[in-house]
Amino acid sequence: MAGYTHAKDEHLKRLRRIEGQIRGLQRMVEDDQYCIDILTQVSAATRALQSFSLGLLDEHLAGCVVDAAQQGGPEADAKVREASEAIARLVRS
Repeated sequence: MAGYTHAKDEHLKRLRRIEGQIRGLQRMVEDDQYCIDILTQVSAATRALQSFSLGLLDEHLAGCVVDAAQQGGPEADAKVREASEAIARLVRS
C-alpha cells in the first residue's frame, strides 16, 4: 500500500487544480496574454507542484521509510537511499 493512500482523494483534487492551472496557461498563450502575466501563473503552478511534491515526500518518509527502518535490513537502507535521491532531485528542480 502506498504511503499516500489515506489521502489519495485530496491528492487527486490538488493535481486536478494544478492541471487546471496548466490549461489556464495554455489559454493565456492562445489569447496572446502579456508575458509577465503568463510568467506569474507559471510561477504559481510551479509552487503548487513543489508543494504537492513536498507533501508526498513527507508522507513517504513518515510511512514507507519509517516502516522499512523499523524492520531494518537492506530494505531499510534502500528506502533511505531512495528518499535521499528523491530529495536531491527535488532540490535540483
